[in-house]
Amino acid sequence: MSATATATSVQELDKQLNDDVLSGKAMEAFEKYYADDVVMQENSDEPRRGKDANRKVEQEFFSSVEAFNGGSVKASAVNGDVTFSEWEYDLTFKGGKRVKMNQVAVRRWKNGKIASERFYYNKEG
Repeated sequence: MSATATATSVQELDKQLNDDVLSGKAMEAFEKYYADDVVMQENSDEPRRGKDANRKVEQEFFSSVEAFNGGSVKASAVNGDVTFSEWEYDLTFKGGKRVKMNQVAVRRWKNGKIASERFYYNKEG
């Protein structure tokens, strides 16, 4: 029964985080849901460790976006303390480059916070 309760709370936390991102509150969600010692990774790149290092990268990414033209979570799943979500974004970056992006986010939760997150996506040239 404990595993089900944990999965439910992790599922609820993940949905709240996703909803915040989709409503334009990504940095607020970062502060609320990510652990101080979070490890984040893009594809097979070297992982970034710690909330400060990851905050800087997140801020740089969001400051490079001129317009959020739309986005959605296409699918999601929970397995214990791990959540999976498939995303579709339509972004315009500063300078006018418009990109439609698909990615999968895999999050590992611990004590109500994200301990690690890895993104899988195709890089555009």
